[in-house]
Amino acid sequence: MLSHRAIWDGIDALARRQGVSVSALAKLAGLDATAFNVSKRVSNTGRERWPSTESISKILEATGETFDSFLHGTGLYMQTSGLAEPAERTVPLIGLAQAGSGGFFDSAGFPAGQGWDEILLPSPGDNGIYALEVSGDSMEPLYREGDRIVVSPTEQVRRGDRVVVKTRDGEVMAKILFRQSARQLELHSLNPAYEPRILDIRDIEWVARIIWASQ
Repeated sequence: MLSHRAIWDGIDALARRQGVSVSALAKLAGLDATAFNVSKRVSNTGRERWPSTESISKILEATGETFDSFLHGTGLYMQTSGLAEPAERTVPLIGLAQAGSGGFFDSAGFPAGQGWDEILLPSPGDNGIYALEVSGDSMEPLYREGDRIVVSPTEQVRRGDRVVVKTRDGEVMAKILFRQSARQLELHSLNPAYEPRILDIRDIEWVARIIWASQ
C-alpha cells in the first residue's frame, strides 16, 4: 500500500531527479508554489494531507517522468518487486560551452573522444547517457550556471520536453522543445530575457532529451 509518507517521498525524489525544489516542481506543473511544501503535508490538528492524483499527474506530465519512476521514488516499487537498488555508476561529463568545439560527439549524438570528466549517477539502465554542465542563464531558474544535466540521445522527444540541441555549426544549447514540424524546430528558454529560437531541421545535428539534473 502507498502510505502518506511514501507518496510524499515520491514527490521529493522526483524533484531531486529534476534538480529543483518542490516549490519549483509545483510551479513547473502549473500548481500553487506551496502545494508540496512540508508545512502543507500535515494539518495543524495533526491530520495527514495527501496530494491529489491530479497534482501527481500534472508533475509527471510536466517533467516527462513515468509513473514507474515515481513509484521508484516512493520505495514501494523496490519492496514489491524484490529488485535491488541500482548501483551507482559514472557517466561522461563535459561543459556545454566546451561541447560545441568539436570532437566530443559522434554523428548520432553519443559521447566520443577525449576530455570528458565523470559524474556519479544512479544507473538508469541506458548506456548512451552522458552529462553536461550548464553555462549561461537562458534556462534560469530551473537550470543555473554550473548545474549538471544528464541527457539521453535514445529517448524520444516530444513537445514540452527539456532538450539539448546541437547545430551543425557547433552550437550546443539547453532549451524547451516548444514546437516541431517537418522543417523547423522552435525552442524556448525559461528565462524571459531570451527570445525563442526557430531552427531549420537541416541545420540541426541532433536533439537529446534531458532526463535528470543535479545542482
